Amino acid sequence: MADIKFGTDGWRAVIAKDYTYDNLSIVTQATARWIRKDSVTNNGVIIGYDGRFGGRDFARHVASVFAAMDISVRMADRITPTPAISWAALEYDAVGIVITASHNPPNYNGFKIKAPFGGPATPAQIDSMEKEYGNFDNTLKVESYDTYLKHGMIREIPLRSQYMDVIRERIDLDAIKSKGVKIAHDAMFGAGQHVIKELLGDQVHELRSDFNPGFHGQAPEPIEKNLQNLSKYIKDNRMAIGIANDGDADRVGLYDETGAFVNSHLVLALLTKYMSQDKKEKGSIIKTFSTTDLLDKQGDKYGLDLQITPIGFKYIAEKIVNGDVLVGGEESGGLAVKGHIPERDGIFIGLLITEMMVKKGKSLSELVQELFDEFGTHYQYRDDLHTSDEKKNAMMKWCENEKVDEIAGKKVTKRGFTDGVKHWLEDGSWLLVRPSGTEPVLRIYSESDNEKEAEKLVNATADLVNDPKILKG
Repeated sequence: MADIKFGTDGWRAVIAKDYTYDNLSIVTQATARWIRKDSVTNNGVIIGYDGRFGGRDFARHVASVFAAMDISVRMADRITPTPAISWAALEYDAVGIVITASHNPPNYNGFKIKAPFGGPATPAQIDSMEKEYGNFDNTLKVESYDTYLKHGMIREIPLRSQYMDVIRERIDLDAIKSKGVKIAHDAMFGAGQHVIKELLGDQVHELRSDFNPGFHGQAPEPIEKNLQNLSKYIKDNRMAIGIANDGDADRVGLYDETGAFVNSHLVLALLTKYMSQDKKEKGSIIKTFSTTDLLDKQGDKYGLDLQITPIGFKYIAEKIVNGDVLVGGEESGGLAVKGHIPERDGIFIGLLITEMMVKKGKSLSELVQELFDEFGTHYQYRDDLHTSDEKKNAMMKWCENEKVDEIAGKKVTKRGFTDGVKHWLEDGSWLLVRPSGTEPVLRIYSESDNEKEAEKLVNATADLVNDPKILKG
């Protein structure tokens, strides 16, 4: 039981190894007991699932265990994006459960918990739930899914359709349609398949938008190296924008009309400008520790408060729920804006950027260039360095003891310890070193005003990991 650990966004495990019906029963019972113990809601749970192997069957099993514990269930009637479950948790004042492993490889599945406020369960809520593992009741009698459906303890509802109606209310789809902008949508075989096409019709060209639980062997993560076919398609077919979503469609990756990747740092800055300068909204900018300093400059110029959190969208969601937040996001593609849900929503964000293009009459590359003209160039680089636990831990200790005085010939002028160790350098660039909590991986991030320099900072730091003097401490 102790091996079932919730990370930054839920529990994920390899199917048939640790992701089993028995372990799902443990997690589900613990979640049900937590809901009762902490009086989280009296309105039961909302359950959804993505297109991974066994997703529907795992979801039906979870639903049956909840029903056996007298927790009422609203069940998605088909594969549904995670943001739809988050919206429904808020709408119905219920706990959302999503059977998904998000962007993990195809042999994984998982279990996400969404709180009734419409975002990821907080760290305190997850801690409270995990304390219930030890109260597992292996004598609980669980009837079949169809039995609970027949008696009304489980109800199937059209969650995907309801969510699409919300998007219709909050995005100016008519403006997008009137301009006829051609959109390439790469669903990466995930839960976002066909959603944008159904909203906008034939101006949307679909890639990897069919049911394929194996994802053709590739993890459905919308990062540049996984989206080369989307880039080529945009160039070959003269698309105005490319939108890619991960396996459960809460993350987004964007491409401009030239087929160039527009990373989440820039998307977050575009959203900040659009929401504050064009929509005239107010509120704080919330960014994670690894996200661009371009946002700091925007906060200063636009008169917006800026706050920094550890890495993980759950920390951003807490800020949104408890304060007045304009935009919030992280570099890995999880972004949120005021007026929607306190949750990552890759489909909504992709369409909001498309709306921005249409309303401002500019291409995505022109909007990015405007940012650079206003605030200077900002380039980021990241390497998830696979190494040994010994080297990973030694490097982190070296950084924590403030022994890194310069990187790639640039002096360190300041450090931060919010999540890992961040080094600001004399020319305004920065370098962050952060360990994975579950793997022998060291995550190294950088930002500079020069693309090659950003990469150079990361590579120089990666070389340090193998330095004998660091291993000796």
